[in-house]
Amino acid sequence: MKRTLERDWLRHVYVKSFGCPTNIADGEVISGCLLEAGYEVVESPRDADVLIYNTCAVKSPTENRMFHVLKRGPKGKRLVVTGCLPLINLERLKTEVDSDGVIGPAPGSRIVEVLRRIFLGEKVVELRDDSKPSLMLPRIPVNQVVGVVPINYGCLGACSYCCVLFARGRLRSYETDEIVGRVEEDLASGAKEIWFTSQDTACYGRDIATNLIDLLEQACQVEGDFLIRVGMMTPNNALEMLDGLIQAYKDERVFKFLHLPVQSGDNRVLELMNRLYTAEDFKGIIQTFRKEIPEITIATDVICGFPGESKEAFNRTIELIKEVQPDIVNISKYFSRPYTPAKEMKHLDFDQVKERSRIMAGLAKTISLSRNKIWRRWEGIILIDEKGKGESWIGRNFAYKPIVVKSNESLLGKFLKVRVTRVFPTYLVAEIS
Repeated sequence: MKRTLERDWLRHVYVKSFGCPTNIADGEVISGCLLEAGYEVVESPRDADVLIYNTCAVKSPTENRMFHVLKRGPKGKRLVVTGCLPLINLERLKTEVDSDGVIGPAPGSRIVEVLRRIFLGEKVVELRDDSKPSLMLPRIPVNQVVGVVPINYGCLGACSYCCVLFARGRLRSYETDEIVGRVEEDLASGAKEIWFTSQDTACYGRDIATNLIDLLEQACQVEGDFLIRVGMMTPNNALEMLDGLIQAYKDERVFKFLHLPVQSGDNRVLELMNRLYTAEDFKGIIQTFRKEIPEITIATDVICGFPGESKEAFNRTIELIKEVQPDIVNISKYFSRPYTPAKEMKHLDFDQVKERSRIMAGLAKTISLSRNKIWRRWEGIILIDEKGKGESWIGRNFAYKPIVVKSNESLLGKFLKVRVTRVFPTYLVAEIS
C-alpha cells in the first residue's frame, strides 16, 4: 500500500531542454510521452517530484552551465539526466551530480519505463541506443506555431573538435513518408512553421537511398499555409547536390535561409578540423545561391583559435567573412572536448583566442547591420512565430529575417502585412500595414 501511494504521489514532472533544435524536439517527446502515461508536466521545478534535464554539452561553457543547473536545482527531487552530456562526459557527471537516472539522447517513450524503474528504487544508467524514436510519438510543443521535426539522427562527419558524434552516433534517417506524415500532423495541430533539423540536414537520406532535395519536394506538396526552415548543413554535402538544392529552395514554402558553417577561412585549419571542403568551396556555394536567390539570408559559424590557427590563418577567415558578407556569423571560442582528436593538439593561449573572438564579433556585427539595411522600407508578409517583450511580437519574412512589431492583441500564428521602419544588427522593426 505504501508503494502504491508513493507511486501515485510522484506524478509531477518538470522537463527542461537545452541546446539545438533536435534536443528541443527530443524534450517535446519526453513531455508528451509522460503526459500520455498519466504524469502531470509542470512548469516550475519547485512544483515537481521528478526533474528531467535534457542536456547539451557541445562546448565547455555549455557543459559548465549544465552542471550549474544540475547542482543548483531544488533539493529533495528525483533527478534524471538525459541528452548529450551523459555520453560526452559521464565521468564528470558521476563525480559531481547525484542523480537517480542517466540516459542518452532521444529516449522517446523509453522515458516512461525509466521512471518506473526509478520509482521502484533502481539507479538507472542507459547510455547508448542507436535507434530513433517514432516521429508519431505524442509531444508537448514548446511553441504551438513551430513544428520541430528531426529528419535524421547522427551524421557522416568526423570533425576533429566535435564531441556530439559520441552522443548522437552515425547517420540514421527517417523515411520521407514518415517525415511528411509528421508535417501533416503538426499542421493539423496548428503549426505554421516547420523546422527540418539534424546535425547535418545535407546528409539526410544517404543511408536510405534518398536525399534532402526529394524530402523538400514532397514536403512542399502538403496542403496548407506554412513555411519550412531547413537546418544547418555542411558545405561538402551541400556542394554535391547544389543545383537541385537551389531549385528546391525556390519553392515559396521554403524559407530563403541557408545555415552553412565554414568554421575557418584557412584551408590548412580546415584540414586540421577534418572538414571535407575548402574555403573556396564555401564561397562558391554562397555565390551560386545568391545568384539564383539574391535575397537569401546566409548564416555561418566560425571557430576562433583552433589549434594550429596562425595569425595569417585567422586573417584569412576575416577576409573570407568580409568577402562573403554573411547576414549571421555564430562565433565560438575554441575549447577542447573529451575524446576528440583536437584535444591532443597544441592549443593557443586563451587570451589570444578571446581577442580573435572579439575582433570577429565586431566584424560580424558591422556586416549584419549592413545586410539588414537592405531591408529598410521593405513591405511584405510575415508570420508571427514568437512572443517578444511587453507588447512586442516577433515574425519572420520569406528570408527568415526576425521582424518585431507592436500590438496589445495576441498575434501568434498570424500572417501580417508589415513595413520595415528601423533596422538593427540582429533584427528589424516594422509597422503593421
